[in-house]
Amino acid sequence: MPKVSSVCVPYASYLRVYEPLAAFPEPERSHWARYAERDDHPSYQDELRRSLGDLLPTPPIPVPVHESADAFVARPDGVVCICPWRTRLRGWQALGEVGDELPAPVLDAVLPPVVRRQAAADYERWRERNPDARPWIRTCTWQVPVNWFVLVDDVERRFVPADEVEPGVPAMLRYRTPMVEARRRVARALKTLRDAIEEGPLIDGLVDVGRWLEEFHPRSLVELDYGGLVHTLSDELLDADHSAADIAEGIEALRNGDGDGAGAAYARFVERWRSVRYRQFAN
Repeated sequence: MPKVSSVCVPYASYLRVYEPLAAFPEPERSHWARYAERDDHPSYQDELRRSLGDLLPTPPIPVPVHESADAFVARPDGVVCICPWRTRLRGWQALGEVGDELPAPVLDAVLPPVVRRQAAADYERWRERNPDARPWIRTCTWQVPVNWFVLVDDVERRFVPADEVEPGVPAMLRYRTPMVEARRRVARALKTLRDAIEEGPLIDGLVDVGRWLEEFHPRSLVELDYGGLVHTLSDELLDADHSAADIAEGIEALRNGDGDGAGAAYARFVERWRSVRYRQFAN
């Protein structure tokens, strides 16, 4: 594993899907099989560092010129599973959303309009040749979306404090679950929510992530990773963070007609994440 520098990377969380080698067509399958045998796989911070480096030139490079040949590798029960970075595709998709995150003057200073227009045109031409392409990784800054926690269970949680990781590497908090379990939880949660509340962002978000999961092999592995968000919370707060349990408790309360119990569970979740969201607007 490459050594990680002390430079803090953007505060982002990740939802990843690792597919078994059988899900990939040749020659990509052989490429990933050889890749998995290496012992120098880069980390998520390496990926982010490369992306940040592309923004330094003038004009900046908002989307890599070539698609990444890197991936994350997992071996659940000894089965090699691959999560391709697909940095170029994700860069195009993020560029289409950045206008909602930054004020226009800031956006124009960071990514001039001519650069964004060229990238958008490149993406349209690429999409015509690759209409079914989808990313294996979703990213969210300054939070973990509620609907992501629906996919996992508290018993699948793994927390490693910073002092138990190699020097220079931050704490880690992640969940991993089989795809079949993630899909089952989405279906059950959607039924409960639609019976209990009106259609809205919560249900829409869960429908969206559920449709995304359906794109992958049924024997895939789903991973929710706090990523750079661990830099915003102490090890003590991370150790006490059982957000997936709060969301599961809230949904179960709704299923049993206990509105007060659902409200209490959701309030705990909101309070836990409020301080993280506020830091987005701090100087």
